[in-house]
Amino acid sequence: MRRLWWATGVLVLTLAGCGGDESTGPDLSVSGAYMPQPVSDMAAGFLTIANKGDEDAKLTEVTSDLGEVTVHETDGGAMQEVTSLDVPAHGTLVLKSGGSHLMFEQLAQQPREGQTVPITLHFTGLDPVEVDLPVKPATYRPTSGN
Repeated sequence: MRRLWWATGVLVLTLAGCGGDESTGPDLSVSGAYMPQPVSDMAAGFLTIANKGDEDAKLTEVTSDLGEVTVHETDGGAMQEVTSLDVPAHGTLVLKSGGSHLMFEQLAQQPREGQTVPITLHFTGLDPVEVDLPVKPATYRPTSGN
């Protein structure tokens, strides 16, 4: 059974298996999603994916009608594109400024503060998850989380 709902601005995706097995697959929720208003033809996206399940999840792709989206890690000040990121069981994957993040290139349009940018998160072996990134001021920095 798959459940998908919004609760207090948090997208929650619950996957429950059948049978008597007490372990659960990935149990993902997305919070803190946002995009600073771009000041060029590129943009960044940030969010947190929590996994309360007993199995790891692997983020393999992010798609959007806004443009090409790639996933990047920052290590020692150097940014590099990666093909996937793990969301550990009972852990989180935090995409934040200065760390792992989403990069949008070849933008179809310039999103403005107050708009939302729909994206789709793709995970190995799971249904895609739709998320809206609210566009915040270019200088926005969250007070907690990302």
